[in-house]
Amino acid sequence: MPLSRHTGQIPESNWTLGFREMTEPWKGAVGCLGVAVFFAMTIGIISWQALEQSPEEWVLRGRAGGMLWERRRGALVLRALPAGRAVAAIAVGGVPAAEPPPPRDHCWHDGGQFCYSWEEDAELRLSLEPPAGPGTECYGVRWTPLRPDVTLKDCFSMANVSWYGGPSIRAQRWPLNGAESPVQPFVSGDLGTNPDGFGPVLDRYFLGSTGVTVTVAPDVPLLLSLESHRHFCLETPAGRAEPLRYLLCIGTDVAAAHRHRGNPPAGPARARPDTALLGSPMWRYHGPEGSAAKIKRGLRSLVRRLKRHGLQEGVVALGERGTAILAAAEHVPSERWKRQDPALVEPLQLSITLSPYASITSPLFLQSLHRGEAAGYWLSRQPRPGGSTIPLLTTWKGQLCARLNVTSEAALAWYLARARRLRQVLGATHVAFEGVEGNSFLEQDVPPPAELAGDGYTRVLAAALATLGNGTVVSAGAGSSHLPLFVQMSPLRSDWSHAGLKGLIPSVLHYSLLGYNFFIPDTVGGSLAGDSAGDPELFVRWLQVVTFLPVMAFGSPPWLCCDSWVLNLTRQCIQRHRDFVLPLLLKYSEEWQSLGHPIFRPAWWLSPTDPTAFTIEDEFLIGDEVLVAPITEKGQTWRDVFLPGEGHLWLDTNSARVFDGGTILRNYSASLAEVPVFVKTS
Repeated sequence: MPLSRHTGQIPESNWTLGFREMTEPWKGAVGCLGVAVFFAMTIGIISWQALEQSPEEWVLRGRAGGMLWERRRGALVLRALPAGRAVAAIAVGGVPAAEPPPPRDHCWHDGGQFCYSWEEDAELRLSLEPPAGPGTECYGVRWTPLRPDVTLKDCFSMANVSWYGGPSIRAQRWPLNGAESPVQPFVSGDLGTNPDGFGPVLDRYFLGSTGVTVTVAPDVPLLLSLESHRHFCLETPAGRAEPLRYLLCIGTDVAAAHRHRGNPPAGPARARPDTALLGSPMWRYHGPEGSAAKIKRGLRSLVRRLKRHGLQEGVVALGERGTAILAAAEHVPSERWKRQDPALVEPLQLSITLSPYASITSPLFLQSLHRGEAAGYWLSRQPRPGGSTIPLLTTWKGQLCARLNVTSEAALAWYLARARRLRQVLGATHVAFEGVEGNSFLEQDVPPPAELAGDGYTRVLAAALATLGNGTVVSAGAGSSHLPLFVQMSPLRSDWSHAGLKGLIPSVLHYSLLGYNFFIPDTVGGSLAGDSAGDPELFVRWLQVVTFLPVMAFGSPPWLCCDSWVLNLTRQCIQRHRDFVLPLLLKYSEEWQSLGHPIFRPAWWLSPTDPTAFTIEDEFLIGDEVLVAPITEKGQTWRDVFLPGEGHLWLDTNSARVFDGGTILRNYSASLAEVPVFVKTS
């Protein structure tokens, strides 16, 4: 009779019993087999990932290019089609870089977006945006932190890409690849008080030589760092839970990418400042300032010397201290103020200097206290509930000061009326404003009002100062390139370094690229102490550069530093500026107004695909027709000159020889009396 079989689960004891009964050699064999299977599976998975999975995967694709995710380093790569050339590589920080986004996600159905969330860290959203112009394609990038402690940080590689734009810095570089800066708020500042900070002119706009632009949203609290020849990084402040948003656009080349940014004009219409200042040399007054009488005598003495040396035209610029002394001496009730007669500097014009600061011991500030205006006229800390408003004190030129409250219409009206009265009573044609840059709340680690976050103070004050007339000079530019204002460049050292003469042309290209074409360069020879102060050769080479810039500014007159030959050369350069350069500036200022193209252009403007042109920082173009290639090395009487624009012809204005564009002239002669200048003939 058949034996009945238990139909339940096989007892574990049968398996363990059988295993116990195995001999030791069999146990070892089974163990080795398991290890071998494990390693075989591991190697197979790794091989499949290496061979079957691409190191890059498309996450968003348009017509002209697309965004890919690179698994190995956790980076976004922007490629242009059809060739697939990489135009930007963005190393992603603040999220687990080893975790790759999948090919599909919760917003894939849109077709124009890609979304992915790193659980409990951050969300990434990529989107196709309206193009900046024909032949361009734009991608929106938005990172949203999912926890307050997440810091978002995207680093743009400098490998095989030259970058331009962004901030002005001490010892300016062109391109930015050679610059170094620690991570810090992206806010304009005074390089004199903070040499490691950012300078007075900046924009949230970066341009790559591959034809890519990066534009950060204006309301994003932004930190920026520059690591020489590696990358620049955009970052959000920790603990703020603020999204990081920027726009990537690709064009056919670097020049086309920048042209599309300004054409058609974005934002308000561009206005040109007073062209009379363009043809007038500026002479800065450095005479005695002990009293109003001494200043007046010093000004008249300077004018007499200028006339004696045949330099009786232009503008005499009086500093803030001298302006304050003269204003105090002439103080009468406002309704009785009238212009002085005769004018202090006739036949020259006078420029006076003001700032939005007032010393807490000055009559200006004390009067506001007595009249109860301190709370509204000066920037103040936000009061506690039931408390009173306290002015936010800061330092300016070594004194404890309050700063004008530009959010108050009454304060602005009072300040502008005072500036107009001073201009009238002192007989000034121009007014220069120092101290426009910077964020006083940020300096004091105090939360600012929303309208003054970032560079809000600079933007609001610049817009107000523009109402004083188009001969106004300001010390900073941030979102104000459309206004009819001159911008004073940062002071430079009296030497041959990038903090001195070598930094002048990179600064010119930087200012003009960001739309600030009407600037006043530092005085010939530099205004900060350097190891070459009073060097006639430095003075001459500096003079040769500023001859081709909007305004020729002088600190030390040529008869104090140099011999009669340099004095004669100064007269010739002033005449050349008036006869040759000024018509070019007027011509190309119209192009800037209508199209947004810079007046002073880098070599790659005419050679946008030639890698040689991407790193040239000692030449510049005026429009498309004049190339200036000065000497910036001490003791040199020759240099290499790159002539951009293959297919064009260039005429040397010194020798009348003609050369082909797209070539390099090796060891081209330029004596101390010469500056290589070429005019495009075809």
